[in-house]
Amino acid sequence: MPAIPTQPPETEPLTLDEAKAFLRVEHTDEDELIASLIKAARMAVEAATRRALITQGFRIVLDAWPVGDRIPSPVSPLRLLTGARVRAANGSAADIDLMAFTIDTASNVIHFDRGLVGEPGQPIAGIEIEVTAGYGEDASSVPEPLCQAMRFLVARYYAQRDRVEKDDLPETVRALIAPYRAVSL
Repeated sequence: MPAIPTQPPETEPLTLDEAKAFLRVEHTDEDELIASLIKAARMAVEAATRRALITQGFRIVLDAWPVGDRIPSPVSPLRLLTGARVRAANGSAADIDLMAFTIDTASNVIHFDRGLVGEPGQPIAGIEIEVTAGYGEDASSVPEPLCQAMRFLVARYYAQRDRVEKDDLPETVRALIAPYRAVSL
């Protein structure tokens, strides 16, 4: 079940000035490059942890309602459920009342009342659930080890921008993000 980004974060967990200070870059010639490296580092940390660092929107797509009343979120930490709909066989969407859902932010699960959600008529991607996930609106809410992992990645990307590495996450970064990785059972 994919989580498709629908609304990017409004800011990055690491500012351009913070990244430049960490890199010891004092000129402005490469500001655009460094800003893109910050975004790439955030996306790498988010992909490795399956966590949104800064609050952003996602669409969870399902073919059918799972057995039971639980939908484990593919992205965390869950903050809000903002919309849900089922698609008819002709592709038209019908909104579902959000009262049919309860979000368990502690376990990162969306519970639903099967009697209130309706069955999709479209056999593939017939259910769409819109959520907001992330630690918060600004960098102060992001755990420091994840920000430090981003700093190391920005430095690595900056120093090795002309080489493509097979393993994008060095051991130091892996150690920093390890406690935050979402584990599938």
